[in-house]
Amino acid sequence: MGVEPESTLRSFVRAEQAGMDAIELDLHLSKDGALVVMHDAEVDRTTDGRGAIADLTLAELRGLDAGQGERVPLFEEVLDAVKSPLQAEIKDAAAARALAAVMHRRDLTGRVEVSSFHDEAVAEISSLVPGVRTVLIASRYGNDVVDRARAVGAPTLALNIRRLTLETVERAHAAGLRVIGWVVNTQDHLRLVRALELDGATTDYPEIRRTGRFTA
Repeated sequence: MGVEPESTLRSFVRAEQAGMDAIELDLHLSKDGALVVMHDAEVDRTTDGRGAIADLTLAELRGLDAGQGERVPLFEEVLDAVKSPLQAEIKDAAAARALAAVMHRRDLTGRVEVSSFHDEAVAEISSLVPGVRTVLIASRYGNDVVDRARAVGAPTLALNIRRLTLETVERAHAAGLRVIGWVVNTQDHLRLVRALELDGATTDYPEIRRTGRFTA
């Protein structure tokens, strides 16, 4: 998020207060199996620490400064801090299994939509949590991305706005899929969202919310 320390409780609360339709976050597993929220696989860019999340324990992660005194949050802390719908991005099957356990325990199928760049992770969460809503994300892709989404049962595609074409959108819509553009942080990209008649967009700036439907 572009106006608060990234992937912190403050950022998610700010997004909710701005009226986002949903809040997007990224999940990783710590060395000891805790489901934590951070965009990168390493802590270097957004904290005062160094190293891969997978090589650090939860205690070590909690000791880092994630910006302005904020710390790396657990997924369940975000669930408790905000009431908005969430879109949770998972990086692999291991994270899918950890997320599935939380979703079953807290009955989150109606609140949490699960996304991933990895087809196998989308398929894994779908098998573990019947009825879960899923999103296949893609940055570099061709028209086969529609077939990939259908193959893993994802009803929504989240596609890089810089590569998105009308042909891809029309093919996805013809297949009954929703299409979300990311990342929409400029007015030019916002105009493209409208011109392509997308079903939504992801942004780092909640203030853009007043001009469309977004996740942050």
